[in-house]
Amino acid sequence: MTGKDPKSLIQIARQNGQSETAEPLDLGVRVRALRKARDWTLEQAAGQAGLARSTLSKIENGQMSPTYDALKKLAVGLEISVPQLFTPPESGQVGGRMTVTKMGSGNAQATVTYEHELLAETLTQKKMLPYRARVRARSMDEFDGWVRHEGEEFLFVLTGVVRLYTEFYEPVDMRRGDSAYYDATMGHNVVSTSDEDASILWVTTLG
Repeated sequence: MTGKDPKSLIQIARQNGQSETAEPLDLGVRVRALRKARDWTLEQAAGQAGLARSTLSKIENGQMSPTYDALKKLAVGLEISVPQLFTPPESGQVGGRMTVTKMGSGNAQATVTYEHELLAETLTQKKMLPYRARVRARSMDEFDGWVRHEGEEFLFVLTGVVRLYTEFYEPVDMRRGDSAYYDATMGHNVVSTSDEDASILWVTTLG
């Protein structure tokens, strides 16, 4: 395998996050999900919204239709807008998700020119694919043509010095702390110009 092979990385991410058909929105279920996503009890959520516990309980259980004033209080308490109360969570997910990847514990994907470590692998239905890469390549001759794929990409140099080659721009030398954001449909390759292999952080959109 040559190059970064981003298509396979993106396919891995998408296969790990297949979305399911969303059920029709129920306001009570939505409010309960938002409350639980914040790990709040009924008392805590009611206090944040300035509502009686019994009122919030009835809303969550579909036993009453809240007034607009109550909806505004709910939205303020949950730190969202009123329309968001009636908007299904994207990809079937409630806000507040998080995952932590410890150093060296990511999913390793080695190629001839790079060694990738996929990050946030346990988080499904992501819109971005973050991965750390060790750059082995020292010359454009090591690539089988340009790497290009759908989406946009962000590159951040962690260690060493790299040269970013792109289809429509002059090559750019980048050092630790430098970054680039580009259209990934444009051909691109990265080589290390350091004595040692450089390391970079890549974030690719999956949209």
